[in-house]
Amino acid sequence: MITSGASGHRCWSVRESSRKSIARYLTQHSRCNKIRQSHVSCSSKPVDATTQPVWKRAAGGVAAAVLSASLLAGGVSARLEGVNKPELLPKEFTTVIDVAGFLTPGETKRIKREIEDLEGQTGMKLRVLAQNYPQTPGLAIKDFWGVDDDTVVFVADPSLGNILNFNVGSTIDLRIPRNFWTRLASKYGTKKYWQEKGQEASIVNAVGAIDTCAREPVGRTQCSKIQGEFGEEPSSGALGKAFFGS
Repeated sequence: MITSGASGHRCWSVRESSRKSIARYLTQHSRCNKIRQSHVSCSSKPVDATTQPVWKRAAGGVAAAVLSASLLAGGVSARLEGVNKPELLPKEFTTVIDVAGFLTPGETKRIKREIEDLEGQTGMKLRVLAQNYPQTPGLAIKDFWGVDDDTVVFVADPSLGNILNFNVGSTIDLRIPRNFWTRLASKYGTKKYWQEKGQEASIVNAVGAIDTCAREPVGRTQCSKIQGEFGEEPSSGALGKAFFGS
């Protein structure tokens, strides 16, 4: 289920099993939030603790603080505490913040290099935050990174099982097929995957898949294959080239 807000951003859900419930929910609300996520989250006025703007809840706890489709249908509960800890931010600007310590220094360096190359060639501003809620900078990352319509905030947080969570700016939303993020989370973000392969494998593969997808020409087959760094074939990104020598 997809709906557009006044700002041009889209709200959408990883889970599509509760279409009718989501549709009823959305028709009762006046507007969608500005940042699209892998979970549906819309709000109405007045805003209370359970209907905070999606950015505040997403940055404060990401998966742990957003309303999922199953929640809208009366399923799982979600923690709604917001977090704003600028003291957890690095002193200097960086595109990768690993508060949780999932990545090695070498992996962090390679991901930064790939992000820089991706931004230079496509304009996509990929930003990576690895966290274990509530140990997160939370809302502070918005100003730190200058999040805008060209930004994809990728938050790696295993709080709700699936470690891959994304906030996608409206410009990127128009360029990347809307189901790409769902399929990416389903392939590399599941609890089974990161428990077997490690959180770092989920993060590295997700970055590689985003890099590859963002470079593909727009069309019916764009991003049809989720290809991470350690997948079936070498990715086309800088990190994949570093590992595979392509």
